Amino acid sequence: MATQAEWTKEKDQDGKLTFEIDQDTIKQGLDTVFQRVRKTLNVPGFRKGKVPRVVFNQMYGEEALYQDALNDVLPLAYSKAIDETKIKPVGQPQVSIESMEADKPWKISATIAIEPEVKLGDYKGLEVKKQDTDVADTDIDDELTRLQKQQAELVLKEDGKSEKGDTVIIDYKGTVDGVAFDGGSADNYSLELGSGSFIPGFEDQLIDHQSGDDVDVKVTFPEDYQAKDLAGKEAHFQTKIHEIKTKELPELDDDFAKDVDEDVNSLSELKTKVKERLQDQRKAAAEDAIETEVVDQAIENATFEAIPQVMIDTDVQNQIDQYLGNMQRQGINPNMYYQMTGTTEDDLKKQFSQDAEKRVKTNLLLEAIVKAEDIKVSDDERDEEVKELAQDYGMQEDAVRNALSNEMLDHDIAIKRVVDLMTDSAVEK
Repeated sequence: MATQAEWTKEKDQDGKLTFEIDQDTIKQGLDTVFQRVRKTLNVPGFRKGKVPRVVFNQMYGEEALYQDALNDVLPLAYSKAIDETKIKPVGQPQVSIESMEADKPWKISATIAIEPEVKLGDYKGLEVKKQDTDVADTDIDDELTRLQKQQAELVLKEDGKSEKGDTVIIDYKGTVDGVAFDGGSADNYSLELGSGSFIPGFEDQLIDHQSGDDVDVKVTFPEDYQAKDLAGKEAHFQTKIHEIKTKELPELDDDFAKDVDEDVNSLSELKTKVKERLQDQRKAAAEDAIETEVVDQAIENATFEAIPQVMIDTDVQNQIDQYLGNMQRQGINPNMYYQMTGTTEDDLKKQFSQDAEKRVKTNLLLEAIVKAEDIKVSDDERDEEVKELAQDYGMQEDAVRNALSNEMLDHDIAIKRVVDLMTDSAVEK
């Protein structure tokens, strides 16, 4: 299939790809389409599906097959034109028919954006900030305190007043301008004071009260409150405190250690295990910080051609799809998510648009380094990657292998090796 392709850059990364489809290819496409079409034709004097080509051409004209034939042969012709011109398109092309004359090559053009080139700067041996991975005794104490609070029990406070950190059982009824509003009332509601789960100011006004107290809580809804009809308005909540409960912390002893972790027999063993876990967390955080810093520096050192808007838009949509997909796996569909958060798809787009250009540049940079380093992936590396993915997602290795092509595996493995190359060569200062 001859294409005679030509790429003409017009503005930034946008341009036009023109190519031809030769007569042999066109003829094959027309023949294929005719064989499909004739099966559906009812022509007097011929059995269904048996009308000769010459009769069809006389009745309908061969041009009636052109569009379907073009649809058949265009994908391969377009792909070959891309290979011939050695461009890397991004996004979908806008295809135009320049000419489709009988007995002549068909001339096609496609308006597309191409992937920008990256001129690499320094990306190895970069200086990064030294990360502190030491775990102090105070860090272990803080973690034990956190675990202690997790194991705390709520006990009824018989005497005394409510304090921050206590949990109150309340009835409340809210009004704005004397009128009740949806979601503004509840009975026997359990509220931890200081949790920040209610409108700012609400919980503070329930501190320093006793069981049985009636409290008139006055608050003003934030200007950006998700219920627009309440935003910025003052509300009154008639609130009844039924009970006050306080947290009772367990003793930090061997029994506590066994309750927290069944694999330990003493508080001393728990402390050792906590220290090891904190060290692992700090090392992982340090690796992430170094990775982020070297990638950021390498981006600054590199020169990028203009980033096509379609690459930004594609990245944003991919982020949204991934985010909502995670919500879906938790049983929350997109409509539920938007209702629960008081947001819209446009809000998500704005959120993910903030760092979209950086994400695109990061991918372009890492792929350019893969090419510069001429990284090749072995069969053993693919097998190891499949094994790790299967473990991470709780899937069978065969299922992972069937879901991912070698090209996809090679890309991800090569990117990981590039990141390792950059971080391993980094110099901590």
